[in-house]
Amino acid sequence: MCGIVGVLGREAVAGQIVEALKRLEYRGYDSAGVATLEEGCLTRRRAQGKLRNLELRIKDEPLQGRVGIGHTRWATHGKPTENNAHPHASDRLAVVHNGIIENFRELREELTAKGHRFDTETDTEVVAHLVTEELRQGKAPREAVAAALPRLRGAFALAFLFEGEEDLLIGARQGAPLAVGYGDGEMYLGSDALALAPFTDEITYLEDGDWVILTHAGAIFHDATGLPVHRARQRSMASAFLIDKGNHRHFMSKEIHEQPEVVGRTLAHYLDMSEGAVRLPFDLPFDAKDLASITISACGTAYYAGLVAKYWFERYARLPVEIDVASEFRYREAPLKKGGLMIVISQSGETADTLASLRYAKENGLVVLSVVNVATSTIARESHVVAPTLAGPEIGVASTKAFTCQLSVLACLALAFGRATGALSAEREAQLVSSLIAVPGLMAEALKREPLTEQLANQLSRARDVLYLGRGTSFPLALEGALKLKEISYIHAEGYAAGELKHGPIALIDEDMPVIVIAPFDPVFEKTVSNMQEVAARGGRIILIADQRAEHESSIDFQAVIAMAEMEPDFAPIVYAVPVQQIAYYTAVHMGKDVDQPRNLAKSVTVE
Repeated sequence: MCGIVGVLGREAVAGQIVEALKRLEYRGYDSAGVATLEEGCLTRRRAQGKLRNLELRIKDEPLQGRVGIGHTRWATHGKPTENNAHPHASDRLAVVHNGIIENFRELREELTAKGHRFDTETDTEVVAHLVTEELRQGKAPREAVAAALPRLRGAFALAFLFEGEEDLLIGARQGAPLAVGYGDGEMYLGSDALALAPFTDEITYLEDGDWVILTHAGAIFHDATGLPVHRARQRSMASAFLIDKGNHRHFMSKEIHEQPEVVGRTLAHYLDMSEGAVRLPFDLPFDAKDLASITISACGTAYYAGLVAKYWFERYARLPVEIDVASEFRYREAPLKKGGLMIVISQSGETADTLASLRYAKENGLVVLSVVNVATSTIARESHVVAPTLAGPEIGVASTKAFTCQLSVLACLALAFGRATGALSAEREAQLVSSLIAVPGLMAEALKREPLTEQLANQLSRARDVLYLGRGTSFPLALEGALKLKEISYIHAEGYAAGELKHGPIALIDEDMPVIVIAPFDPVFEKTVSNMQEVAARGGRIILIADQRAEHESSIDFQAVIAMAEMEPDFAPIVYAVPVQQIAYYTAVHMGKDVDQPRNLAKSVTVE
């Protein structure tokens, strides 16, 4: 989750940019840089490591430009070196970037054939050269960016600085947040309101697909089609608080929309995206080939993340997995074989039952690996190995981005163990890593289904009971969907394995029962179709979440279909979590519930 700052000022801006970047240090980063125009010429200062190193570099080699862009980078493509640090540049422009450009390889090959020379290992550099190629065709900067953006696939936020353009910055957003700030004769770009708080409390958030032209006269916004659009200004409270809701009504909504960015950041921590391989950021105190089994323990949403992981570990690493809710595991005196592996999962890292399970496992000689979002938490401190999720602070009580980041970490661990045990070939690993790299962009696409999920939620808000069905990795997501709806709308909901429908739950089906079916086009899809036919025959109202192939293959009259993009079905839970979360969110909103702080619930459960 890198940081972006851009300043179109009246005095030297490098110092301002560095100070603003310091407010984004909580995101994590491994290098930083600034680019300005010195007498119209692009000049950069970059440094590996902390911002202090960049400050010292600028002190030794001052920058006087009055327009500039800055960046803190969390390495994705290429090692965390000064050469790979942002801003990246061509002879015509500099660019900073958050997110992942999925099609950078094919663009790089195309541009290399046209004579462009690349100096870094990053996906970002291809953006600089793609826009430069448009400039070489005679386009103005605005036209060049407009022509280049539709060719980029993935989730990203971008800020451009052009040679000789003292009164111009251009920003663009696709799946990763970007905001415009307004000052007295100055304009600003930032990853979020927090970055802009030193300059202004008046901001505008770009919507997905937007790009914006900044001059001293103001901001001109364009939508994804290139048409000028109006985007409202608002007051930000970021100067008073570390976290704000942005342009969202609730923290839960904001955190749902942050998922393409934070999942991308988490995956970047575990994947070598250039090589198409998993690279764990820590050493394991055991040899995966020696593992006989894995035990997983967690609570609530984290438990459902563990249930999905069970499928992954067993399929890709061929390791048997036992999983239990922590409140049961801690008391059932499970026999554990010394030298085994226990994986505990917790958003807060303070969950009392999960911590007790961890301690029980350690007492019985197991190695404990924790998947947590708070690196300083008790669970993290007491674990042998910590696999961090990089979701950032999650304020909403009902977990969203922490869940998908947990899934992302667990998927990477399963692939790493699969390679270590020899169950997964290098070729298959590369295919699966490629599928994971595509996940943030697919999540950004899923967010575009929001109007439909809001419409469906309006209908669901009148229901008394809702049934969720799924098979394979979609079964735990059905459980999670039901939990989300219960948590924040207080509607009774249950999640079931679709194959269990005829063993009891089918008795509930009538014309008043909404049935949400999560069904990516996977090897068991035909089995799920049979279950949907059983529901349809009894008048059930089916809401299908599936890709278009699945919809066409089923030949059932659905109440509604949330059509998803085609993807690797095993990783579909990470992407399909988006509409599942939004259905629960908008249902609760329509019912007037307190979405962020539902009754009787707490964010961190530190008691039994």
